[in-house]
Amino acid sequence: MIDIVGMHKWYGDFHVLKGIDLTIAEKERIVICGPSGSGKSTLIRCINRLEEHQRGQIIVDGIELTNNIKNIEKIRTEVGMVFQHFNLFPHLSIVENLTLGPIWVRKVPKKEAEEAAMHYLEKVQIADQARKYPGQLSGGQQQRVAIARSLCMNPKIMLFDEPTSALDPEMIKEVLDVMIDLAREGMTMIVVTHEMGFAKSVAHRVLFMDFGQIVEGNTPEEFFENPQHERTKLFLSQILH
Repeated sequence: MIDIVGMHKWYGDFHVLKGIDLTIAEKERIVICGPSGSGKSTLIRCINRLEEHQRGQIIVDGIELTNNIKNIEKIRTEVGMVFQHFNLFPHLSIVENLTLGPIWVRKVPKKEAEEAAMHYLEKVQIADQARKYPGQLSGGQQQRVAIARSLCMNPKIMLFDEPTSALDPEMIKEVLDVMIDLAREGMTMIVVTHEMGFAKSVAHRVLFMDFGQIVEGNTPEEFFENPQHERTKLFLSQILH
């Protein structure tokens, strides 16, 4: 589903990603963890061209990401993304936030788009909030709306960039529960998170990044029980209490 070969990225002189090689199969669920500034978010933002890589290849579902606008647009329709901050339009109702993309990008008729929006709001257990505005919802509810909005575009791949880090602790579980349901349905997912319980229960592989490189990657069992790299061991000792 995703093939990254020898990928590098710089911000000016700062070499933020160094020789990333990563292959992700259809329906595979990957969790990426690592210290702040290790390049985790930049890596997943490169997958749908929110960030541009300077060297190497990124191939998504058989399409190579280059400067070709058509390819970028094609990939973006297949790749949903959920950010740390919900990025909802405050002046639009919840259902309007969800139908905007399908109507304008996929040219879906309004009635059909609204039916799909209600289906996905039902799925994230928030259908009763459909006519409200983002400001009337809790952080956890807004993040679930953001997930539903991505699902309305029928993506083949979902990218999550620290989706719970801006939430109060009691709201984290409700968002993770929605993501766990998605995982059970076989969605291809890449999740940047420090929620290690989620990684243990959902991931096929856990990757640890540091200084712009993938230091280690393994099954959750092996990753947590038998980390190979000293840097991974140190990181886990700091976040697993």
